[in-house]
Amino acid sequence: MADEPLILGIETSCDETGVGIVRGHTLLADALASSVEEHARFGGVVPEVASRAHLEAIVPTMRRALDTAGVTLADVDAIAVTAGPGLAGALLVGVAAAKGYALAAEKPVYGVNHLAAHVAVDTLEHGPLPEPAVALLVSGGHSSLLLVDNLATGVTPLGATIDDAAGEAFDKVARLLGLPFPGGPPIDREARNGAADAIAFPRGLTAPKDLAAHRFDFSFSGLKTAVARWVEARQRAGEPVPVPDVAASFQEAVCDVLTTKAIRACRDRGVETLVLGGGVAANSRLRALAEERAARYGIRVRVPRPKLCTDNGAMVAALGSHLVAAGVAPSRLDLPADSAMPLTTVSV
Repeated sequence: MADEPLILGIETSCDETGVGIVRGHTLLADALASSVEEHARFGGVVPEVASRAHLEAIVPTMRRALDTAGVTLADVDAIAVTAGPGLAGALLVGVAAAKGYALAAEKPVYGVNHLAAHVAVDTLEHGPLPEPAVALLVSGGHSSLLLVDNLATGVTPLGATIDDAAGEAFDKVARLLGLPFPGGPPIDREARNGAADAIAFPRGLTAPKDLAAHRFDFSFSGLKTAVARWVEARQRAGEPVPVPDVAASFQEAVCDVLTTKAIRACRDRGVETLVLGGGVAANSRLRALAEERAARYGIRVRVPRPKLCTDNGAMVAALGSHLVAAGVAPSRLDLPADSAMPLTTVSV
């Protein structure tokens, strides 16, 4: 509706420069510039390379978003920007840009939490989020379970990774298998031609003694090491490595743990809605297994389309829209970039 606030969102926490524009829950523009190809030869994101790429991309990406939405900066009611967590230098580019645009156009600015934005983006496809809800956020840097009582005021962390995040494990295993970076999409593709039960890879933090101390926490370091040892043993024996089977068995181990703990969190808390977010939420097996297991207990799974799962400006604008609608006060113009922003902080 025309009377809903028009919010612009800026995302620069890692290797994607994103600018999104939303009105209420309606997405008007989602412009993106990625530096992933510049990082591919290093096998991972290089912070300095990412920061320089954001500097080059932020202005043209902003212009594309405004043109696509058919609006000007003067039309915007507020600007939201990822203030953390993320790479410090990359965050600084986005925060500085948001401050500059806000000052020039005399608009309020909202510094928001990257992870909370991954939850908010679902509202662009499925409307207002039922509260409470449980959110499973899985990406290259984070694997977290959150209880979302009120997205505007805060979330309650239930569990998180204690070592490698799920996306990080995908990247490392892909490198072991000679697959390109980032590792999620190629492993997903290879797994479709493999057997998920071909290799019995471990499920971290699922033993009874682990569940007592880490009921909703994740660990993928041991799984990554198990894959490496299995592959190395085949290579030492001069035997070919069945890449599709390894990919499928590894992927199944990750998705099994993620969905088991997410459904358990919903049942323990009496919550009927599970939201998936983050880059790994684009994984086809994770989405299918979550739907399958949730259906047994009458739990509804909400997951955005794959393009909105990865980092983008639309998710930041969506959270900004939610904050404005809830009457949350904007940030000060001296708002900082916080690379270690806690999950409990939705906006600064």
